[in-house]
Amino acid sequence: MFASAILLFTFRELVTEYLGDEVSAAGGRVAMDLERGSLVNPLTDGQIHDMQVLDAGRRVVAATARLQGRPPMTELVPPDGDRYTQSVLCDTALPGEGCHIVVARQVYHSGQNWTIYSASSEVPPLLHPGLVVLLAASTVLFVAVVTYSSYRVVTAALNPVHTIQEELEEINETTPDRRVPVRRHPDEFHDLASSVNHTLERLQAAVEQQRRFASDASHDLRSPITSMRAQVEEALMLPGATSVQTMSASLLGGLDRLEGIVSDLLTIARLDAGLPGSQDLVDLGALVDNELRDRRFTKAVRRELADGVLVVGDRMRLARLLGNLLDNAERHAGHEVTVKVYAERVEGDPAFPEGAAVLEVLDDGDGIPPDKRDLVFQRFTRLPDAVGGDAHGTGLGLPIARQIAEATGGTLTLAPSARGARFVLRLPPA
Repeated sequence: MFASAILLFTFRELVTEYLGDEVSAAGGRVAMDLERGSLVNPLTDGQIHDMQVLDAGRRVVAATARLQGRPPMTELVPPDGDRYTQSVLCDTALPGEGCHIVVARQVYHSGQNWTIYSASSEVPPLLHPGLVVLLAASTVLFVAVVTYSSYRVVTAALNPVHTIQEELEEINETTPDRRVPVRRHPDEFHDLASSVNHTLERLQAAVEQQRRFASDASHDLRSPITSMRAQVEEALMLPGATSVQTMSASLLGGLDRLEGIVSDLLTIARLDAGLPGSQDLVDLGALVDNELRDRRFTKAVRRELADGVLVVGDRMRLARLLGNLLDNAERHAGHEVTVKVYAERVEGDPAFPEGAAVLEVLDDGDGIPPDKRDLVFQRFTRLPDAVGGDAHGTGLGLPIARQIAEATGGTLTLAPSARGARFVLRLPPA
């Protein structure tokens, strides 16, 4: 409607300008007749029906037919120095109501200034009722066409979204491998569907990891429980065959294993939840020295601890990480465990541009094959060679150590070594 109003206003201005030119031209033709002496009364009216010729005394000497006998239509005269003026007047002596476009022209005749008036009714605001109806109908039709076209375009554009929505509503825990369709040609919907599929893949991987974790945890918890149950049932069936001290010692071993598994599961649950640890300024060498003094080892321990290697992290978590590495090294070492702390700076290392604080724990055991170095950091993973010498291991120590390292902003890897296993912890320096 606003566009129609602008269009109607523009039409009216053009028609008004054209009508003003016609009124002025009609007065000019009368002026030429006056100068040639061919002026007649009544004046011949073409498209302009209201014209008057006044002499120097402002007496009407000629007029169009419908202005015969009428006084001058207006007192309008050109300003000094001008021979022509145009104005819209509403208080004239012209017949009819409303305002008129009036042109006053002065002509020098017989040694005097004569005045010629020509006038026409002002263009109505709405020009013509038919034009208004036409514009209104055109506006309604235009709006209807645009609305329908927009609806078709939007509907067609949103069809992929509806398809994605319908597919997502059908995906549940029983069908985690389903994916939403991806359009062939690249556009916004192609990118949206790809992002949704990537998200579904990550969710499926997380769900499968949780299922494996629950299954492995159940298996590891069931083993000591089954063992303790068998011992209790045997004692009940054969009271005299087993002493209380022997059975108690055996049950305590199983309880220790259960306690270790539950403690590790609680630690993993906290790490998975992303609970932030404290931000302590820790001297890594001093932390290792204190832990080594407080532990009793069955193997020889060699220390190479540098002073002033500072990191920022949770002191308790870092102590737990070190303890897990030492437990693993002591179980698999032949005769000796080596612990090193030092500062390292490698130019061009994007992971540690400011250098790294390094902790190494090495043993002189049989080591781990290169193709299984990443496998030991998976939860509940216990290599066949390790199971025999590690009856009380839970398979969670190294995964917990790596999670603590990553939560502190560092890395824990199994690096190559001449003999045995070499675990390397790198943390950002304070």
